Amino acid sequence: MAETARTVRVTGRVQGVSFRAWTQAEAEALGLSGWVRNADDGSVEAHLQGAADAVEAMLRRLGEGPAAARVADVQSAPTEPDPALSGFAIRR
Repeated sequence: MAETARTVRVTGRVQGVSFRAWTQAEAEALGLSGWVRNADDGSVEAHLQGAADAVEAMLRRLGEGPAAARVADVQSAPTEPDPALSGFAIRR
């Protein structure tokens, strides 16, 4: 099955609420590779890659976020899969 990849920006109350750890756990449960990090503007950025249905499922989950988060918006755009990625990392 071909891999698909998306770059993502999540806005709202998404920092200081364990959003990155939650994202990592959800992505790993879906079998995705990639990374998540806090952005200087208070948003969270991510790179998701894997099976198209799993990436779409993750985008839906990001729209809800963990219990303490208040997601305002999720923006995503297609990007090229990175063959060097394995697993899902939290970046600083």
